Amino acid sequence: MRSGAAARNGLLAVSLALLAACEATAPSGPVPAPPPRPEATATAGDVQAPTRSSASYELEQHYARVQADLLAQGLLRTDGGGPDTPFAAHTLAKNFIRIALYDEYVSRAGTLVAEQTESQLRRWQAPVRMQMVFGDTVSPEQRRKDSASLQSYARRLAIASGHPVSVTSGNNANFHVLMLHEDERRNYGPQLRAMVPGIGETAVRTVEDMQRDTFCLVFAFSQGSNPAYTRAVAVIRAEHPDLLRLSCIHEELAQGMGLANDSPAARPSIFNDDEEFALLTRHDELLLRILYDRRLSTGMDAATARPIVTEIANELLGGES
Repeated sequence: MRSGAAARNGLLAVSLALLAACEATAPSGPVPAPPPRPEATATAGDVQAPTRSSASYELEQHYARVQADLLAQGLLRTDGGGPDTPFAAHTLAKNFIRIALYDEYVSRAGTLVAEQTESQLRRWQAPVRMQMVFGDTVSPEQRRKDSASLQSYARRLAIASGHPVSVTSGNNANFHVLMLHEDERRNYGPQLRAMVPGIGETAVRTVEDMQRDTFCLVFAFSQGSNPAYTRAVAVIRAEHPDLLRLSCIHEELAQGMGLANDSPAARPSIFNDDEEFALLTRHDELLLRILYDRRLSTGMDAATARPIVTEIANELLGGES
């Protein structure tokens, strides 16, 4: 299940997008044995290298079964849509309004509550500088894969949106992508507070207390009453198999660009709870193009944006149906 959320948190505006697992039945047949736990190795000063917990390995097996079950159902498509998923300009415009200008969650008494509410157009004005941050227990091989995925996807986001998006390894990152195993994430509050000064406790608790049916999430922050995003943090479970990890990268980073909600009518799209598509589709690239069109203004409401969005969608698709 994919869902989007938004909440106010202290002095910062924060929009939250959750990618939650469908309740999937494990595929038939034997369950693969968990990988062997690495032995702790001594380092200088007899300090042991960090190791993963049994809970983390159990989650790894769970998500492997979830991915296998979704694939067996023909879900998690990577083709971006095709002749079986046509969409017209009016559909694209309608989907944009629902995905970019509505929120799925509100914050009440420090807790996120599911409730569809109209919001305003949010996007980045400054260049987006992404940085992948790995937990100490993430293997070198996985780091290489995920770093390459981030580089490739950042280029695609920049092309689709027309907005500057890049990957940095320096201290100037404003969009952190955290790849963490279970125990690292459950104790990540101090690092989050350092990354986002002023972050509220609702956001910290949401990260540290992620339940098993939440695959990954993203927070996008804005300063005060200005809806323009200035900082974002995505959290992805390192226990995921390759396709689910890549799916999380695609979904959460696109939502962190400003497409914060989901719609059951959006197809072909990753902004849909049905898990049909794992990776950004042509439809979703057009949503990003609309979001960063200069005819729209940050802070617009749905009524003001709708005729402009309709005009842009007609230009993008012309007579396509």
